[in-house]
Amino acid sequence: MTSPRSRRERPAKPALTRAGIIDAAVAVLRAEGLAKLTMRRLAQELDTGAASLYVYVRNTAALHAAVLDELLGEVDLDTKNTGWAERLEAVLTSYAAVLFRYPGLAQSALVARPSGENYLRLVDTLLGLLAEGDVPRDQAAWGVDLLLQHATATAAEHADERPDEEWQAVFTAVRDASPDTHPHLAAARAELVSGAPEERLSWAFRALIAGIVHTPNP
Repeated sequence: MTSPRSRRERPAKPALTRAGIIDAAVAVLRAEGLAKLTMRRLAQELDTGAASLYVYVRNTAALHAAVLDELLGEVDLDTKNTGWAERLEAVLTSYAAVLFRYPGLAQSALVARPSGENYLRLVDTLLGLLAEGDVPRDQAAWGVDLLLQHATATAAEHADERPDEEWQAVFTAVRDASPDTHPHLAAARAELVSGAPEERLSWAFRALIAGIVHTPNP
């Protein structure tokens, strides 16, 4: 008969750190998705009690914000495009691509408030590119918020893919709209559903950048 093993003989668990907690959270996100990334699930992953995690992360929303900041390290800030506007669009496209890779996180990012180094580097890069284009600082500051909001909302919209029949219902409604009651919609019906997603995202970024350049703050 095997004798019970003393707890003192077990390997000591690594000390909890905020960095270690975030690394474990990213691993859970990648393996199981954002819906499974709870404080309880993370505590299980780290072989500790959930209460221990609150010393380092105050709640689930703060955890999601920290995870988002960690993943923002994947954004390509050093693009090879030539013009400042093209480089700005490339950085924003890279940011959106990160959120597209983690659909649940895109929805969380609409309300998450990252404040770590990767987020600060992203914002600083965007501001620098707008400054390179001689955009006044106040317009650039508001413009960065608008650009990131659009990229985030676009990724979040596609994170919750609607069933094909729901999209078909939208297309059918547009196709069958009467020119008598909806003349402008009927005239633009082909354009409303045209363009690949990446083309529409690129156009939106260019439209927003142009607006930021030419729209002074009140």
